[in-house]
Amino acid sequence: MPIFTVGKLLVVVGLAIAALGLLVMLGLPFGRLPGDIVVRRGNFSFYFPLATSIILSILLTLVFALFRR
Repeated sequence: MPIFTVGKLLVVVGLAIAALGLLVMLGLPFGRLPGDIVVRRGNFSFYFPLATSIILSILLTLVFALFRR
């Protein structure tokens, strides 16, 4: 792996973490988005992060597409 690829990876990961931190600071309920499924019945609760998974998948697809070039 060439050094430029590692450098590019570190920059993109750092920017992604900073962007996520900014969104959380602005009040985005990351991990509790409107499309997530939550079922609570008595002593049982089930949480399936559907919308969070879709958004994370799209973001990772874009990041990996940048590294293919």
